[in-house]
Amino acid sequence: MNTDTHPRDSAASPPGTASGAGQDPGHGAPVASPQKAPYAGLVAATPARDADLEIRGVRAHVRVYGEPAAPHRIVFLHGLRGDHHGLEPIVAHLVRRRPDVQVYVPDLPGFGGSAPLRDGVHDIPGYAGWTADLLTALVPEGDAVLAGHSFGSIVAAATVAASAPEAPVLRGLVLVNPIATAALAGPRRVLSAVTVGVHRLAAALPERVGTGLLRHPVFTRVASVAMVTTDDRDLRRWIHAEHDRYFSGFADRRTLLEAFHASVGTDVAGYAPTIGLPTLLVASENDDVAPLPSQRVLEGLFADARLAVVPRVGHLAHYEAPDAVAEQVERFLAGLDGAASRRDPRSSSTAGTCGSAGTTASAATPRASSRRWPGCTRSRC
Repeated sequence: MNTDTHPRDSAASPPGTASGAGQDPGHGAPVASPQKAPYAGLVAATPARDADLEIRGVRAHVRVYGEPAAPHRIVFLHGLRGDHHGLEPIVAHLVRRRPDVQVYVPDLPGFGGSAPLRDGVHDIPGYAGWTADLLTALVPEGDAVLAGHSFGSIVAAATVAASAPEAPVLRGLVLVNPIATAALAGPRRVLSAVTVGVHRLAAALPERVGTGLLRHPVFTRVASVAMVTTDDRDLRRWIHAEHDRYFSGFADRRTLLEAFHASVGTDVAGYAPTIGLPTLLVASENDDVAPLPSQRVLEGLFADARLAVVPRVGHLAHYEAPDAVAEQVERFLAGLDGAASRRDPRSSSTAGTCGSAGTTASAATPRASSRRWPGCTRSRC
């Protein structure tokens, strides 16, 4: 694994690109002029370095946040059409709260600085298999937390559900704005159907024209406007600028179409019943992509989960309320730490605490059965 440590600019430029430059490395996506970045100072002050690995024969770009000596690790997967930049506000707030944590944010294959998969399809099984290999490369000894936002929540859940006995044993799972119901079956099914139609049209057109449609600034802005809920004008402008900069950083049409169809036809609920890890679900009160009622149902499908709700924001909690998300993750980590400190070395089970839901996976299997402890419920401790 090759690493490169360098100072941060205004939390804006893609890796390897000078501030204000016009291209994303590797994929040639246009980059808009930066707007006032509300979290720029905090992100710039967060220790960070780039790491390039070879996973399944192709380049995987990972941004690593936190001090290299920090003992605790989180691997955090971004959402569809994004890259590591989208998670920087959450990560910066979390590292400030927990300096003992390093956070690895990979660009998923075919997005940002990571090459597309050489073999296979960019669907959930493809991404989950790649993530499993990434975990083996990054945290071979295990004892890490896997996290995902939006589409990344599906990939993270699928990775845990399909874990092989020899895979690194994870401490916990964090899903932010998890996709509890597939988009084509959710409350925005009409808008989702229209979006599917656009992607099918892009697939039918000549490749250059179809790719241009998928990267068109109007398409990006419509998607951005549909998801933003904040009334803060400066924050709205910055969110739109972030989408302008990174929403089109996909490698090619095939990659995006495969990932998109996986995103609208799959959800976390299909994997939840097989997951025994302590799990934190961070939902948003006004999220109409992953609505709160469906999150409450999803919580009940896990053996060992707690639902936290961020008030007054929608699906873009990573942009609109990153500190609130980081606070919930901090509490979850504290619960895992408390459970670990009470672990009986002769037993694979632990005496639980609120926030951890009381169980860590045993070395025998990453999907150990769970139990709940007095004083903790699925919704509140």
